[in-house]
Amino acid sequence: MKKLFITLFALASITFAEAQTIQNSSYSTIGYIKSDGTIQNSSYSTTGYIKSDGTIQNSSYSTIGYIKSDGTIQNSSYSTVGYVKSDGTVQNSSYSTIGYIKEDGTVQNSSYSTVGYAKGIKKEWAAVHFFFFKFN
Repeated sequence: MKKLFITLFALASITFAEAQTIQNSSYSTIGYIKSDGTIQNSSYSTTGYIKSDGTIQNSSYSTIGYIKSDGTIQNSSYSTVGYVKSDGTVQNSSYSTIGYIKEDGTVQNSSYSTVGYAKGIKKEWAAVHFFFFKFN
């Protein structure tokens, strides 16, 4: 019995470690981002990818943008669409603040109203999902 419990716990831990939940402001699940960068909707259908080199792709593997190591977010033409600062501040290409990604995963707009939650998800990935590209 003890071995069965340990096995089930290990499987559950692996499952939870693989995908982090993206929620709207009402805590309803709107999607998942797996540790490998796969973006899924609430029905677990793949809607996009964030590759380890920062390339952002749609579900057809077409490149739609890039995340640079300094937090710059670019579209597929390498034009800057925004920035994610180390403190979680999200800015558009004109450096106007459009939102915040808090340490606890809370995602806020520029007026500090909560628009969602992305606990355990890299700030850049959460910003890409909530502010810069739509994954439907």
